[in-house]
Amino acid sequence: MSKHERVRAVAMLSGGLDSTLAARSILEQGIELTALHFRTGFSYVERDRALGHEFEQGTPAERAARQLGIDLEVIDASVDYLPLVLKPRFGYGSGFNPCIDCRIFILRRAKSWMDEHDHQFVITGEVVGQRPMSQMRPALNTVERESGLQGYLLRPLSAKLLKRTVPEERGWIDRQRLYGISGRGRKEQIRLAQEFGITDYQQPSGGCCYLIDSNFCRRLADFLEREGADALTRERAELLSIGRHLRLPSGAKVVVGRNERENDYLEGRGSEGLLLQTVGHPGPATLLPGAPAPEEVELAARITAGYSDGRDEPSLEVRVLRAGKAEGDVLTVAPLPPDSVQSLIL
Repeated sequence: MSKHERVRAVAMLSGGLDSTLAARSILEQGIELTALHFRTGFSYVERDRALGHEFEQGTPAERAARQLGIDLEVIDASVDYLPLVLKPRFGYGSGFNPCIDCRIFILRRAKSWMDEHDHQFVITGEVVGQRPMSQMRPALNTVERESGLQGYLLRPLSAKLLKRTVPEERGWIDRQRLYGISGRGRKEQIRLAQEFGITDYQQPSGGCCYLIDSNFCRRLADFLEREGADALTRERAELLSIGRHLRLPSGAKVVVGRNERENDYLEGRGSEGLLLQTVGHPGPATLLPGAPAPEEVELAARITAGYSDGRDEPSLEVRVLRAGKAEGDVLTVAPLPPDSVQSLIL
């Protein structure tokens, strides 16, 4: 293939500034791009979607693809991704984030798509030294090797700091028009964004994946210790990212909604156990999974009442709904004081 023949590349697109700039820089060289975005089941965007948030202008990846004028393929890889979270070959970052394994997993999928759709190479927005685990030089080399993309993985923003790739050697890409950015700073990327007229991009905030979130990690560790890795499903992992999670002295789990969207979400999960709601006062939806004992239901009802607008009342009514039942029992309980609830929060 000569430089005058049709060259098509796969762009890994998150919606963040780096991936958007990487794609734009390759478009500037006349390469056709198709953007891929993989759903792993652990992104903040996916959590927001589960909570019913509407993306009027599209998700960050969709907005970035539209701004770049390229096609976007969104691929759900969440089922195959879960085992990777539980047993990453290259270990975790600061939380349960298997960053190196994640990159390998995603890029292997990208390579398969590339081969099946007659594209010639893959580009990413990775920057040397930007992320402490997955973007140091040894990690970048490991990812390229393990993904099967040796020589066909181009990182335009740091290309001048890395060895030449096949697209450069074959003349598809002009190396002189690539960049040598490194480190955690964003000044050069912001300057490039202004130069390219890119104004709509997701702001960097430590990552798009809640596997680094300390609250989620604490809940996941508790789940794995109490229930075991075999009990973790995609749906249960999603639930761990939503609401307040409490562990009763008996070991039973309680999940309390913090806002209307979370309440709606928990109501939709009512088939997994009991759903508790206050009567006569606005309050949260509370999920009590499994088949709890009566004393556990009463304590969960007191917790629900304690988070309601009637928390200062001496007693409150709480309706207990069982799966598939339109009506439920009503308990009269004393709201549990906040200081008593605090010790139960995961």
